[in-house]
Amino acid sequence: MRTWRALVPFLRPYLGRFSLSLVLGVMGSLLDGFSFILLIPFLRAVFGNGVVGLPGQPAGGGLERFLDNLLGPLLAGATPARAFAVVVGLILVSVVVKNACLYFSRLEGMRAQEYMVRDLRVALYQHLQGMRLDYFQRTRGGQLLTRMLADTEQVKPILGDWIAELVRTSATALVYLGILFWISWPLTLLALVMVPLLVFALRPLLGRLRGRLNHLLEDRGEMTSLMQETVSGVRLVKAYGAEPYERQRFADAASRYARGVVRWQKLALISPPISESFGALVTIALLWAGTAMTAGPGATLRPESFIAFLFVALRLMAPLKFIANFPSQAQTALAPGERVLEVLREAPLEARAAGTTVVEGFREQVEFKAVGFQYGDGATVLDGVSFTARKGEIVALVGPSGAGKSTLVDLIPRFYDPTRGAVLLDGRDVREMTLASLRALMGIVSQETVIFNDTVRANIAYGSESRYSAQQVEAAARAANAHGFIASLPDGYATMLGERGTRLSGGERQRLAIARALLRDPPILILDEATSALDTESERLVQEAIDRLLEGRTVFVIAHRLSTVQHAAQILVLDKGRIAERGRHTELLARDGLYRRLYELQFGAAEPRAPVTA
Repeated sequence: MRTWRALVPFLRPYLGRFSLSLVLGVMGSLLDGFSFILLIPFLRAVFGNGVVGLPGQPAGGGLERFLDNLLGPLLAGATPARAFAVVVGLILVSVVVKNACLYFSRLEGMRAQEYMVRDLRVALYQHLQGMRLDYFQRTRGGQLLTRMLADTEQVKPILGDWIAELVRTSATALVYLGILFWISWPLTLLALVMVPLLVFALRPLLGRLRGRLNHLLEDRGEMTSLMQETVSGVRLVKAYGAEPYERQRFADAASRYARGVVRWQKLALISPPISESFGALVTIALLWAGTAMTAGPGATLRPESFIAFLFVALRLMAPLKFIANFPSQAQTALAPGERVLEVLREAPLEARAAGTTVVEGFREQVEFKAVGFQYGDGATVLDGVSFTARKGEIVALVGPSGAGKSTLVDLIPRFYDPTRGAVLLDGRDVREMTLASLRALMGIVSQETVIFNDTVRANIAYGSESRYSAQQVEAAARAANAHGFIASLPDGYATMLGERGTRLSGGERQRLAIARALLRDPPILILDEATSALDTESERLVQEAIDRLLEGRTVFVIAHRLSTVQHAAQILVLDKGRIAERGRHTELLARDGLYRRLYELQFGAAEPRAPVTA
């Protein structure tokens, strides 16, 4: 019930459509029942007893008297052939109108259902946009994709179609029961006495079905994650000849999922045989009792009424079976619904922590004031980091792997927030600022450049394509040494780059990232070893672009190649989350400390080579 209550709000905007669907469904159910009660006069005509009751036959029930009163005036003085034609015509009209009502009922229900699931997916996606980076680091991408697409698809029936069908089916069942009571209340009571047997027989299955389905959905998410990893890392897989290993991993995951499906289906498939056996038992009981009521001098039920009763009773089996099986079917939707709600219940820390002050620009300095940071597991990454980067300065961050360099620069655009101390922009804590205005001041170029499956122009003007003209995009590309290779692409700036930009080389992707930053023209720039993975020619082109990008900006450079930071205004040497040394290149080299040891590991004791601007 908790899951259902949490999903219901997505239904509210479409209550009009949903209500119309239900009203039309109920009307269809009433017309369906009316077409069945017309079987009684139809059968009378077939048996040659006339359309209305005849004297000397067993007394009819209330339903038969209603039919006599309804059809008597219509058929007064009619020949048997004309009376038969009228009854058949009424049946055909009621069936056609009934099916029209059910068609439009299902159509409106389908529309409401699809729009509700759309809203659920949009809400889930928007919620994920408000999560901090650490959430995505501890959650596998394949699991999120499964919840976004497959799980929401499985939730769809319980939000719309199944609920509408439950109402329609319940209305149909009530109409049929009314008809049955109208024809013969003793036979109807006999059938109803047996219904609780089916309910109690199916109840133990429900809990086990939901538990197994949860495990099944987890296995499917793992299979999706594995597929995503191997597709994104296909170069590595092929380079290491790991195809057999990855095939076996996927086969194992697929086998686990298949075994889970089989175990779940073992339980799910028990329900139909139980329902069918129950239906057969009810039918036999009705035949035995009904035959006794229509035979002999003490008969209380006309034969045509008994035949109509059997038709309606057998027709009632389907809606009763749906109602009885609905709880087990609902489990297949509520279990993935719970997985979706798990994400929605996760606190969107980044969105909630957004400040309220809109930053207009960057004027003076960025200051780290006794900053400390710990991840959720308690591991200390930064401890007591303090420094000031003035406007227009280049600040280089060097140190061994795991020293906290990337985490430090991630605090500036608030990908994370410090657990102690503060990061100040022009003397104001960045936590007071809106994320959009703060991040608008910054450009980031990292070693792993993200390229989307979109056009070159859309990738350069990412997020603000309508804001920039084609001339501005081209000017940024020229400044980034990217225009040459873009012009050689089949459609130039309109060329689709493929997933992750696979049709571009590493150097070309880096130059697109630099063009993206140049177009944005940010006053603060973060470079995360943007040239470390490039060949000599690509590095030269990228370095020239970076030199243009650095002009007039405050720059934070994470560098492993110490040759790229020799002209930085200040170099911070991080070790185990602390600033071990700080100063200019020549000063640090003269101290015989960690920076000198790192330098000698790269270049030996020789004199430093000609400096390259960072």
